[in-house]
Amino acid sequence: MGCRLNQIESEAIANVFLNNNLKVSMQNITAEYEEDSSVLLCIVNTCTVTQKSEQKARRVIRLLLKKFPKALLIITGCYAQLAAKEIESIDERICVIGGQIKSRIAKIPELLKIEVQKKTAFNPLDFSEVIKNSILSVPQVKNGFPENSFSLSTSSFLSHSRPSLKIQDGCNNNCSYCAIHFARGHSVSIDVQTALNRIKELEEKGYSEVVLTSVNICQYKSEYKGEQIDFCRLLELFLENTESICFRISSIYPQIITKEFCRIIADKRVRPHFHISVQSGSNKILKLMNRDYTAEDIVKACNSIRKVKPECFIACDIITGFPAETDEDFNMTIQLCRDCNFSWVHAFPFSMRPGTYACDLKDKVPQSISGMRAKQVTDLAIENKINYLSSFVSKQMTAVAEVVRNRAIGGNIYHAVTPNFIHCEIKTTEQLDLTKEIQIQITGILSERIKKGGDIEVSAELVK
Repeated sequence: MGCRLNQIESEAIANVFLNNNLKVSMQNITAEYEEDSSVLLCIVNTCTVTQKSEQKARRVIRLLLKKFPKALLIITGCYAQLAAKEIESIDERICVIGGQIKSRIAKIPELLKIEVQKKTAFNPLDFSEVIKNSILSVPQVKNGFPENSFSLSTSSFLSHSRPSLKIQDGCNNNCSYCAIHFARGHSVSIDVQTALNRIKELEEKGYSEVVLTSVNICQYKSEYKGEQIDFCRLLELFLENTESICFRISSIYPQIITKEFCRIIADKRVRPHFHISVQSGSNKILKLMNRDYTAEDIVKACNSIRKVKPECFIACDIITGFPAETDEDFNMTIQLCRDCNFSWVHAFPFSMRPGTYACDLKDKVPQSISGMRAKQVTDLAIENKINYLSSFVSKQMTAVAEVVRNRAIGGNIYHAVTPNFIHCEIKTTEQLDLTKEIQIQITGILSERIKKGGDIEVSAELVK
């Protein structure tokens, strides 16, 4: 559940069990799924970014308890880190491993194999006690940093054809609305040599691109051969030490977009796709959010990127209804979205996070107004996205096929992603390699799907 960082950590956890010769599935479970008593363990990697994400986690947990009546549920991730007792109170078949110690899950496969080899039937409550006594009994070091943050890594992926590499975790910022720095702790960075080794391994396996993931990529910091390395220099080292693999940057802050950053991303192997953490177009609201940039900085950053990547896809996050946000403040946000011409805007109403400064702010905006403003931003985002996609109709592009969405008579329907993050539907009789780039031509825009929130945006066909 949650961000791309959670997704790659979930893939790494799945890989730990696969490497121990255990059967693993990452299938989404729905209400239509038949009850299955053969499953012994379910692991949920949760998110806490909004109240809705926590509600979704609780719904998933209850669904898994119902569909897998003999299984133990291990709940980890950010929500688990902050609300262990609340989650454990749902059912006795739940065992919480906080997000900051999720690396300890790597020890569970061996314990599970020992447990199932006993002559008695597997008992989820007994296995929960095993985990508590052998794994959770070791106290977490109280240093505010996630434990073994980069030990969970994989070069094999069950549900993603575009691999990710986590290069940074935690955050030293104290944004007034955000609980992630509580959940993930202080900023830590992967060492350069380990990162280089993992990138080279992905390239050797034939992957065409890797997504660089983090909580706050601006805070990447390491030392390599006597040199202090920030993210810009790390990306440059990736390019210098590889030959073909391309790099997609998952999320950035406006202040990282310097002349040096633009010089490096001009390389053709850096994908023309950027997601900027914006949040508001009002300088008053940005200050209340404790963000250390202005609306003018955001406009300047977008212009700088487009000078080196003219047809790039630039998306952003916007929070509507932050305390004290007036109509005038909101109109500034709308104007910023127009001035920057964002290809997409992920808009969501302000959600109070316990323990944050924003919880105590006065002048709360009613949820009805927050929701209405979020819809207005989303309507603009849909308009912008359709306009952006229109410029690529009939053009030939490369893409990476992510997954077979369904199997048609005489062929397959694939979901593929272009370098500039256009999501394509491709119908073909060919069997596509999910790690290699393919050549496609965009044939049309699926406007109705975009308006309904679907993840497929255009139709495309293979170019022979």
